[in-house]
Amino acid sequence: MLYDIGLTIDYTYDPASGAGRHLLRLMPATLAGHQRLIAGRLSVDPAPQERRDGRDFWGNAVTEIAFRGGHERERFRLTARVDCTAKAPELDLSPPIERLAKELAEVRSLGPGAPHHFLGPSGRLRPWAEATAYARAQLQPGMTTLAVVEAVGQALHRDMTFDAEATTVDTDPAEAFARREGVCQDFSQIMIAALRGLGVPAGYVSGFLRTTPPEGRERLAGADAMHAWVRAWCGIEAGWVAYDPTNAVLAATDHVVVATGRDYEDVAPVRGVLRIAAAAQTRQEVDVIPLG
Repeated sequence: MLYDIGLTIDYTYDPASGAGRHLLRLMPATLAGHQRLIAGRLSVDPAPQERRDGRDFWGNAVTEIAFRGGHERERFRLTARVDCTAKAPELDLSPPIERLAKELAEVRSLGPGAPHHFLGPSGRLRPWAEATAYARAQLQPGMTTLAVVEAVGQALHRDMTFDAEATTVDTDPAEAFARREGVCQDFSQIMIAALRGLGVPAGYVSGFLRTTPPEGRERLAGADAMHAWVRAWCGIEAGWVAYDPTNAVLAATDHVVVATGRDYEDVAPVRGVLRIAAAAQTRQEVDVIPLG
């Protein structure tokens, strides 16, 4: 599926901000056999005094910018064309969950895609007893690793309520889980912690989700969204499998990957430091337009 993607993020400051530095992870990825970035442009207004485009340890595109003086607003504008060919697994090639540790021990790499990085605690996540117990409650005898991933994701979709006002970007996943409500970031980070508690390496994916308007309604410009989902390592042969617990589906061509990491801290779309005297006002618009 071919998409044209547009993203605008506006920040306004009153009074004007001082100097600042940001890391931007907004450019869609190229993933062999799954997704290809055909063209992309990320603009920053006003123009920063410093800009460097590169990649982080995980291979994500990162733009580092710095402002030396004060400014009243910032606008980040992304335009990209992406070809998505990702497919949900047609066959379950994953081992029984009890054999996953043996296959994990056979992986000798510590490169960015090695599952070992995605099993222990990370910046925002730790396995905690309640999440592990919840995941264990979904197990049935003889389940494969992929079946376990799907069962945990489906359970979270069933038991949690999506509420855009329930949490913030800084809410602890354990708090969101205790309240059984949150947004895609919460669903994903809870699922990651639950899977790690079972010994399944799991990580965080940020990106864009193609949405479909209700029947009889026209698609509204800017009404799509950035999204988050999970990738879980399901053994040597099955490899990494992407699952969206917010929507209880295996991720496929409707999901456009921007960045992958251990948790939100590794892939935050915009992060950094800025001298401000009051909270910033922010606005975001996203368009994911299918071209066929």
